[in-house]
Amino acid sequence: MSTKDFVEKDYYKVLGVPKDATEAEIKKAYRKLAREYHPDANKGDAKAEDRFKEISEANDILGDPKRRKEYDEARALFGNGGFRPGPGGPGSTGSFNFDLGDLFGGGAQGGGGGGASGFGGGLGDVFGGLFGRGGTTRAQPRRGQDIESEVTLSFTEAVEGATVPLRMSSQAPCKACSGTGDRDGTPRVCPTCVGTGQVSRGGGGGFSLTDPCVECRGRGLIAQNPCETCKGSGRARSARTMQVRIPAGVSDGQRIRLRGKGAPGETGGPAGDLYVVVHVDPHPVFGRKDDNLTVTVPVTLPEAALGGEIKVPTLGGPPVTLKLPPGTPNGRTMRARGKGAVRKDGTRGDLLVTVEVTVPKDLSDPARDALESYREATVGEDPRAELFKAAKGA
Repeated sequence: MSTKDFVEKDYYKVLGVPKDATEAEIKKAYRKLAREYHPDANKGDAKAEDRFKEISEANDILGDPKRRKEYDEARALFGNGGFRPGPGGPGSTGSFNFDLGDLFGGGAQGGGGGGASGFGGGLGDVFGGLFGRGGTTRAQPRRGQDIESEVTLSFTEAVEGATVPLRMSSQAPCKACSGTGDRDGTPRVCPTCVGTGQVSRGGGGGFSLTDPCVECRGRGLIAQNPCETCKGSGRARSARTMQVRIPAGVSDGQRIRLRGKGAPGETGGPAGDLYVVVHVDPHPVFGRKDDNLTVTVPVTLPEAALGGEIKVPTLGGPPVTLKLPPGTPNGRTMRARGKGAVRKDGTRGDLLVTVEVTVPKDLSDPARDALESYREATVGEDPRAELFKAAKGA
């Protein structure tokens, strides 16, 4: 991507969010658009594929706080396609709202790994030869594109972890020409950039900017006989199936990053990252609350009133026995320690057991007689007396 593209592309518009959007709003907008334009959902639709790339590129920048800050500052500095001098006049650095060391130095490495954009080295790499300091001798290695995929797990797989196959499609070195772009494997050096893949242009006031060479698209080589498969680009769409390990304890909607599992890089550059969005199917018995599992257990009226021991099911293991205290009220929650979801440190959360007192619809004659005797024995006891007392005093 050229400096001009980086400055002039409106990534906020691409995702349909305002410039003051929160991280959560950016994340929500990206996921919605990614699902809509994902290549797997739009097979054979080139426009949808291009739109997906554009969406991913925007998320790579805006989804990473450091890169978003650099992007906003770059647009403020080069907002009209040219350098904006500070109060000191043309050629003067003036007063900027960011550290010049970050701009002209090596830059902070992008922790979020925005592979599609290729800005891993910060603004120092983006502006390259600014102030005569950057790459004018050779083409820089290109980091591979980040890939995003989705997977749906069962409730048990999410709690215990699972290895799942993922079929992914991304750009990779063309197999037909071994990535050279030339069907004979003999590309020539680009005469415009002399093989560097970059060209410098004057920015005024003694400044210079470095952009990828338009003639060779930043590759430094031009195909003499363009490969029919990749049209001379050296890159082609590649599909592959990968076995991916989803760690135990993932939750619904969680986004997992797998370093180096994305698209291969160019000219010795590292591979991009793979992001997997996890969806979890509900369980008919168990629920989830952070690292704890939840379950509702029915108990009889005598069990709740008199107390006793009850057996409770666990996820994938033998049942546990819990002691029910006498006079246990409906809705009370008890804890079975170590029977919940797996945490990041390998320990387990707890199983939260909620008691639900059941009322029988049909009674046998002995049961009815016993309840009648109980009612006679408790004549004069009004469980609602405190309720009316509190209501009257309020």
